Amino acid sequence: MIQGMENQTSNPLLSLSSSPLREEKTSVHGRLSYRFLPFNCSSSHSSVQDFRRFSKQSSEAAGRILRYILLSMVKQALAVAAGEEEVVPEAEPARPLPPPPTAVGPAVLVPPLNFAMVDYGVFRSGFPDAANFGFLRALHLRSILCLCPEPYPDANVDFLRANGIRLFQFGIDGYKEPFANIPEDTIREALEVVLDIRNHPLLIHCNRGKHRTGCVVGCLRKLQRWCLASIFDEYRCFAAAKARVSDQMFMEQFDISSFKLSQASFSS
Repeated sequence: MIQGMENQTSNPLLSLSSSPLREEKTSVHGRLSYRFLPFNCSSSHSSVQDFRRFSKQSSEAAGRILRYILLSMVKQALAVAAGEEEVVPEAEPARPLPPPPTAVGPAVLVPPLNFAMVDYGVFRSGFPDAANFGFLRALHLRSILCLCPEPYPDANVDFLRANGIRLFQFGIDGYKEPFANIPEDTIREALEVVLDIRNHPLLIHCNRGKHRTGCVVGCLRKLQRWCLASIFDEYRCFAAAKARVSDQMFMEQFDISSFKLSQASFSS
């Protein structure tokens, strides 16, 4: 048993608590703890004294800060009363903001709904209104081809007269599938106007610039020898979710043999 105790004591891991290194570590820890505490915790008497001394020093520091603030406020008040201006460093002057853009004017051009260029001198869109007049004026149009049967608005008529723009109107009633009635003769007359370069620059429009305008442009593409896949793809770009099978069937079956120009190209 005594031999076992000797072996246990001789084990350096088990005898660490009684080693000089442990005592040295404890004494160092004690010194560090005492250094960073505001008062000594070694005894109750010294703790009370250290706490009182720490409180007194804190009070004196707070008093000095308060006196400095009060003196600064009094000094500033006396300077204002004497009419002296406080010296303030000059700030960088603010940069003037740009004027907001006007709703209607040469600086802001608003295209009509679904506006796009079909070919050189030929454009397409939805029904233009007064907000689009500045944009249309910038196109230097000679003609407008309207595919709506309703009377043209007075404001639009005045705009055409003021800018020397000729109006061609071929009324095609709006329709919805399956009761589709696309007048082929009217489409042919509208195409004759589009093919005449003396009417260029020209704008083709209906109400939304999707179905009636899409049929006229699709038939024009057949004259330009476009394949049906490209014609239908362009049509669906503007009709989107409202693309109609009847419109695509009409463009596919449209006969272009009666036109004098076998290939219409306005590019220059």
